[in-house]
Amino acid sequence: MEEPSTPSGPPLPERDPEADLLARYAAGDPAAARLLAGRLTPRLYAHACRVLGEGSEAEDVVQEALLRLWRVAPDWRRGEAKVTTWLYRVVANLCTDRLRRRPVLPLEAAADPPDPAPSAAAGLQEAARRAALRRALAQLPDRQRQAVVLRHIEGLANPEIAAILEIGVAAVESLTARGKRALARALEAEKEALGYQDEE
Repeated sequence: MEEPSTPSGPPLPERDPEADLLARYAAGDPAAARLLAGRLTPRLYAHACRVLGEGSEAEDVVQEALLRLWRVAPDWRRGEAKVTTWLYRVVANLCTDRLRRRPVLPLEAAADPPDPAPSAAAGLQEAARRAALRRALAQLPDRQRQAVVLRHIEGLANPEIAAILEIGVAAVESLTARGKRALARALEAEKEALGYQDEE
């Protein structure tokens, strides 16, 4: 998938502190790059992990996204798009590329990641819930999964998701609504794993 261009479009009114750091990096301040990477990496990694379901691939995606940001830093046009929006778009595109290249494997072949917890019982319950959510997310089409993760897990607003996915706000609303319904159907069959009891 093609990397998003250096941002263009109507100026955004809000201040962008990440753009300040990027400008400092472009002016030759390596400490600004470390600070910017430290601020953004955990969020980008969490998003890539939820979309890809795999930590090492998520690390590769984040590294590639940051490398692309460093390359465009000298040409960054402040005020045309937020740095975070541009980076999320790059991560979304890289995740989509990796998902398309993956061989199709049965869901049961996916290993559960380790999940540290305060007690064995709590750990097992939380692991079951995370695994159920991961399986349900894996069943969604790529665009629905991206929209649902950005909206309901990352907590981004619809206009920012629209900019990241390069679609309209109405399309974001449709994707998230359909994705939520599909998740609800998939998780209905996972009540035991989630630790919920039927109320009849």
